[in-house]
Amino acid sequence: MITLYGIGPGFGLPEVSPYVTKTEVQLRLAGLPYIKQQGMRDSSPKGQLPYIADGDALVADSTFIRLHIEQAYGMDLDAALDARQRAEAWALERMIENHFNWASGFARWMLAENFEKGPARFFDNAPEAVRDSLRRDVQAQVAETMRIAGLARHTPEEIVMLGVRSLSALSVMLGDTPYLFGDRPCGVDATAFAALAGLLTPFFDSPLRQQALQFPNLLRYVDRMMVQFYPEHRWEKLSA
Repeated sequence: MITLYGIGPGFGLPEVSPYVTKTEVQLRLAGLPYIKQQGMRDSSPKGQLPYIADGDALVADSTFIRLHIEQAYGMDLDAALDARQRAEAWALERMIENHFNWASGFARWMLAENFEKGPARFFDNAPEAVRDSLRRDVQAQVAETMRIAGLARHTPEEIVMLGVRSLSALSVMLGDTPYLFGDRPCGVDATAFAALAGLLTPFFDSPLRQQALQFPNLLRYVDRMMVQFYPEHRWEKLSA
């Protein structure tokens, strides 16, 4: 039995982390049984979540977890895609994870009102004497990571503009189809859904979320994926 280590529900989402969500949806898409537990980054082989335990194997990073489950269980989440579509799916995944998620994360971590009611609450159980300093230190670490990655070198308005370009690209790729590459979800649908749901949860508001609400097909897509993969979760429907 596979054990998936993540963060858990919060912020109006079935899972706080988009990367854990991606892996969980891919496990459900693959039809593999698993159990889920709260994980600690210190226990992860790469110091990050998600990671899985599968027999004697400990595998970290959502991309390598997918490779593991496909190889170990003889499956291909992109079986319906041709060579060009596989290339497009990989390009979309890199756009989302290496670009769009930074813009979405900026709205969650760097906007004061969102940070205070969101990520700052991770430290509610820390000793009172160090609680506020832990919050400041972690926020500063995230800000520095975003600066190194390049995103936080831009103004907030420029970050929104870049995020909207990614939203527009996803909207065009999706078009009028149920999923990114037709009538069946594939691996990158898990990535896109996780990122979009993380931005669109009504728990947080931001200029980028307001822009995302202007893409009706993306709203329908998130609602559709939520019902399909998290029917047990109470989700405030986004689309009309």
